[in-house]
Formats: sequence, structure tokens, C-alpha cells
Amino acid sequence: MKAWRFYAFGDMRLDEIPVPELRAGHVLVEPLCVQPSVTEAQLAKGIRTLAWDRIRRRLESDAPLQLFGHEFCARIIEVAPGITRFQVGDRVAARAKLPCGQCSLCLTERSHLCRRGPVIGFDQPGCFSEVALLPEIALVRVDDAISDSEAACLQSLSDSVAAVETAQLQMGDSVVIFGQGSMGLECLQIARISGAGRLITVDVREEACAMSRKLGADHALNARECDVVAAVRDLTAGNGADVVFECAGGSPQQGMAGTQTVRQAIDAVRSGGKVVGVSWFGAPFELDVDLLRERSLRYVFPDISTQAHLEHTVRLVASGRVRLNETVTHVLHGIESVPQAFEITANKGLHKAINPAQVVLRPRNAIRQTP
Repeated sequence: MKAWRFYAFGDMRLDEIPVPELRAGHVLVEPLCVQPSVTEAQLAKGIRTLAWDRIRRRLESDAPLQLFGHEFCARIIEVAPGITRFQVGDRVAARAKLPCGQCSLCLTERSHLCRRGPVIGFDQPGCFSEVALLPEIALVRVDDAISDSEAACLQSLSDSVAAVETAQLQMGDSVVIFGQGSMGLECLQIARISGAGRLITVDVREEACAMSRKLGADHALNARECDVVAAVRDLTAGNGADVVFECAGGSPQQGMAGTQTVRQAIDAVRSGGKVVGVSWFGAPFELDVDLLRERSLRYVFPDISTQAHLEHTVRLVASGRVRLNETVTHVLHGIESVPQAFEITANKGLHKAINPAQVVLRPRNAIRQTP
């Protein structure tokens, strides 16, 4: 089969490799639609972000490696003996972080809290290949009402569900969301159906602000055209928002906001309010903890997304309560297009992309050919 492998940061090649052997507790799948996450697009170029050290060590010791590809929709072509939850022909999506199965949390039925297990696409191959081997415990069946394109977004959406759940919104809370990329737009929609009151979003791209208004924002502020903190205070009777989601920070090399939006989020939240840190930064940065203490602010981070979160995303999208199709602006075709998808995703502003670029690897109705 064909599969993309990394020989080093910035060096990915389409190789011919053996089809993985089916093993206990796993299924073989044909990826139908796959997209690189923003984090993966940065790591592919060697930019520091989540898991950079881990990926660097693996490349130095074990390259070439199949890396990334945890946001996908795939069709099952073979199941291991004993698996009853799935059958050949089912379409599936997956959560990325898996329990280890051996720690005290896993052994006491609290595996949803485990952080020691592998991550699909980081510690084991993802779906940038013609066939993939996936653990059953990672998977959820995709409803027939959900397209392959939407299903490829479900993993990201499950993280956004976890982020909004962590915020513990109260009915009518005013909410600000910095960043209207895929996760910012997902947090917007989840907050809207979770009881949020006034919804204010912030971005520096007009196409992102327009998408935000389309998907339910009461006010979409273009940070290039106004003083965002002052505008938020004007819209909240001078108090600041009850909850602020920071989804814009990260590497300025890829058009993200660095750490500026963290400080803006702190200034835009009311005293006693919450800032939910969704972004990854790749390095430490300085924060005025005394300011947070003086204003009784809660700076919290999303809980890990679980199987329950992923199953809930299926219901949200199948019922139309969350809309994903509008956010998919770039769709490529064929496994050869994967590097282009990484390039578009790593430079969304340049390409006017909202969601990561998607690659259709195989039409849903295609007849399977033996690799």
C-alpha cells in the first residue's frame, strides 16, 4: 500500500509499504477522508508545539515513521476475532488519546482519566495511508446522516465539547471566543447550544468573522479594526465576559497570535470569571499570576475528550445542532495531495481556509481493491 512517512521534520515521502497485519482488538480500515490538524501541520515543519520533543526523539531514533492523521473518516474492511461493536462496511471516526490499560486509573474503571496511553498519529500510525490499523477502543460509528467530510472533523469537535464542558457555563453567561478557526467555531456552536447568552467572537480575518456570524455569533469583532478589549467591555456593560475561550494563540510563523490573545483574554473577562486555554504554544511564557489572583480569575484547561464526548459529537452533527460543512473550504483528492493539505492548513490565512484542508482518499461508494 501507499503511505506517507516522515524521514525528518520537513521531509515526508509517499512510500510503498506492507499492509499492516490485523491483530487482536483492532480493525483494518480504508481511510475515506482525512485532514491534518493545525498541530500536525506545525509539527510537520518542525515548529515547536504540542509533542514536539516526543516527535523529534522518534524521528531521530526510528525514522522513517508514519505520523499524524488522527482526524479522519474511514471504512472498516476487516475486524479481528472477538470484536462485536463493529462490522465490515461501518464508517468510523476516532478519539486520538487512548488509555494505557495498565495504570491504576485504567484498572479501576477510570480509564477516561488516563494520560499514559498512546496517541493515534503520534505514537502509532494514523490515516495518511491507503489502509490503516486502528484499535477498537478508539472508534465510534459514524451516523449515515453525517458526510465523510463532516466525520473527519468529529475528533476536533469532541475536544471542543470537552472545552465547553470544562467551562461549566451557566445559563445566559456572556462568552467571548478568541480565534475563529475550526476549534473556535466549534466552541462557538457548542456554547450556543449549552445555554450561553451573548456570544462575541474575535479574529483578524474577515472571512473567519463572516463564518462566525453565519454560525451564530451575536458580535464578530475584527481585531484589526477595533480595540477588542474595549469593545468586549462595551458589550458587557463594562464588566467583561463571564467566560473567555482562548483559541487563537500559537506560532506566529503560521499566522497565529503568539501569546497576545492570552493577555487580551485575561483583560476581557470579568473579575471572578473564567479563561479556558484551548491553544498550544510550544514554549513557556510569562504570565502575571498576581493579576489573576487579585481579580479572582480562573485560568482552566480542557479535560481530555473521552469516548462519551466523541459519541455526543455524532449526535450533535447528525441532528444538525452543530454545522461543520460550511467550515470546510478546501477539499483535495488523492493520497498524492496530502502535502498540499499540510501546506494549506499550516498557512490558513494565506489560503483563506477555515477548517484544515481535507483530502478525499477514497469515495464512500468505491469498491475495495486489494492493496
